[in-house]
Amino acid sequence: MHDVILSLILLFVAAFSSLAARLLPVTVPLPLLQIGLGVLGSIAGLHVALDPDMFMLLFIPPLLFRDAFHMPMREFGQLRTIIFALAGPMVLATTILCGYAIHLMLPPLPLPVCFALAAVLSPTDAVAVGGMLGTSVPRTIVHMLEGESLLNDASGLVCFRFATVAAMTGAFSLRGALTTFSLLSLGGIAIGVLVCLAAARLDKILLARGYDDPPTQITFMLLLPFAAYMSAEAIGCSGILAAVAGGMTIKLTGVLQETQITTRLQARTMWDMVGFIFNSVIFLLLGLQLPALATNGMALVRAADRSPWLLLLLIVAIHLAMCILRVAGLALILGIAAWRARHDHGVFRWPGWRGLLVTTVAGVRGAVTLAAVLSLPQAADGVAGFPARDLLVTVAVGVILVSLLTASFSLPWLTRGLMDGLVDPQAREVSWARLVLVRTMLRAMREEQQGLTTRAKARDEAGEMRIEIIARLMQEYENRLNQLRRNSNGEASAAQIVSIRRMRLELALRLNNLRTSRIELRNLRDAQYINDETESVLMQEMDYEEQVLRNRARSLPRVG
Repeated sequence: MHDVILSLILLFVAAFSSLAARLLPVTVPLPLLQIGLGVLGSIAGLHVALDPDMFMLLFIPPLLFRDAFHMPMREFGQLRTIIFALAGPMVLATTILCGYAIHLMLPPLPLPVCFALAAVLSPTDAVAVGGMLGTSVPRTIVHMLEGESLLNDASGLVCFRFATVAAMTGAFSLRGALTTFSLLSLGGIAIGVLVCLAAARLDKILLARGYDDPPTQITFMLLLPFAAYMSAEAIGCSGILAAVAGGMTIKLTGVLQETQITTRLQARTMWDMVGFIFNSVIFLLLGLQLPALATNGMALVRAADRSPWLLLLLIVAIHLAMCILRVAGLALILGIAAWRARHDHGVFRWPGWRGLLVTTVAGVRGAVTLAAVLSLPQAADGVAGFPARDLLVTVAVGVILVSLLTASFSLPWLTRGLMDGLVDPQAREVSWARLVLVRTMLRAMREEQQGLTTRAKARDEAGEMRIEIIARLMQEYENRLNQLRRNSNGEASAAQIVSIRRMRLELALRLNNLRTSRIELRNLRDAQYINDETESVLMQEMDYEEQVLRNRARSLPRVG
């Protein structure tokens, strides 16, 4: 019962944090607010024993699966060289170079232990600052951060595994490490692809036979990341890469697009809820752990007869060292990519030094780092634990907080005006695609109109009615096409502005009619002319109609 009540409290605080972030007079990033609420909960007596293995199994697979599914595959393919360089060589270089830097700061700490700390800090968590970036940075930077965070968790955890083994046993083989890393990575990807391909194939068979029940479909989809993760972990491969590969596989198969519209709408809502709740709970759990970790850190400092400020200075110095290494690595990787793009007439452009700083600061540490460092074995019943475990946990959590604070306060300043004078390529692409689709519908209508007018059977009543309806639809599509068109300067003409305003007024009237209909529907139910089941059916129809109208309003160009 205690666990159930605790879960309900966490869900309530997650919802409350989102509301509080909107009501506060100053802008506070949601992750930091949730960490602060977690700290307050811990001080108030709310304690959660965090099981790292359970944490990784419950939270990481669905979040990575969701992020992989939403990753634009075209941009992933265009940036694959950069993403793999950031997720592979960059993680390895960070582990080695930052490990040596930590050893210089703390000479008594064995070098393998320093490597373990650097490895656990190497994975980035771009999701933590996704809301801070928004549309204020070029999409290329966002896609790089998303792709990097999808893949570098696995490489960082593999480096962490070998570093911890070396620290506890003193045995390490570079050839064995590289071989194991390749097997773990390729095996995880293969298992994720196979599991989700099999699931997609089974789903297509069921869809072909007419079985498309939205709750069942969505439940199976929610279980897919866990199936891929657990299958890979069961044979010793990377469950993280299995979840990532599974999400991309499901997207490429297009199986979700073959389901009915209700399934697709509910699936999107479900994954949005999973993303919000799981990310919120992760930061709440981090905040709940902070007081105890801070107490242990203070105890370590007092036992060593040192000032508490030295611990804070150490955390800041490690974060600064990792930022310097990240800037240097990014400059090298992006510089090579920009040179190759110019040489091969590609599309990648050097993001500029401010864009480089944004990419550096946005590479914060998060959930995977927390779970991995807490998984280090503790000394118990005469069994030796990991050397300096409490120090590593304290420092790792401190770096997570410093990276989040740095991103929270510096990103708004770094991204201010970064998109001035630049056109969002996604918005431009959406506008162009809308024009193409409207022209396609017009062409289809014209062809059908011509076919009907040239056939004798078009002279009957049904044919004449169809011709009249087609003419009315063509006029509607022509109006929409005029609204979407722009002149050479990207500005709308006076006639287009009038047409857009007329359409906005029409949509506003339609939405107002829907609100009036809802009130009347509620009155009919209150008077018991209809029951609540009838009300629910009609209300759902109105909701779908309103969603269509609001999407139509959002698609209209902005005019003065």
